[in-house]
Amino acid sequence: MTDDTTASQPDAMSGYDLARAALEEARALAKAQGKSVGMGRSAPIRTKRRTGDRSRRRWSGSGPDSRDPQPLGRMVGKVAQQHGWESRISEGTLFGMWPQIVGEDIATHADPTRLEGTVLHVRAESTAWATQLRYMQSQIIAKIAKVIGHGMVTSLRITGPQAPSWRKGPRHISGRGPRDTYG
Repeated sequence: MTDDTTASQPDAMSGYDLARAALEEARALAKAQGKSVGMGRSAPIRTKRRTGDRSRRRWSGSGPDSRDPQPLGRMVGKVAQQHGWESRISEGTLFGMWPQIVGEDIATHADPTRLEGTVLHVRAESTAWATQLRYMQSQIIAKIAKVIGHGMVTSLRITGPQAPSWRKGPRHISGRGPRDTYG
């Protein structure tokens, strides 16, 4: 007899019974407001495709959906493309990954200095290395294209070490340069 009296009192209801009562209350409230409540179904998604006068509806399921979270790399790529940052990102990748792109041996003897348009300026540590890099120019461009993308670098301008300048000051007399004045 005690079970009947406690079951009829709302304070003594079990968690399951309280949840069911709350659900029925919410359904009744939604029905009164004119909203339909389906059991276990999500809201329909309207597609942009139209068939005749009626728009098609499909239900969201376990498959991929436009509302799903997107990978961070894809989102960053879209932002970079919208703002026109792709060339600067590729340039940073080229300068940052120079040793991996051309190899450690070449990277220890030559450094990229700047990228002007599609011309990459490379400074070699000696004239011998500059000459060797000029012979390997097509292979270096192919390696860059494989990592960065085709068309980013179309040619290399390879320079050797800079000779000291004998020109001192703003005024200069053109001529043969320093002469032998030692005797």
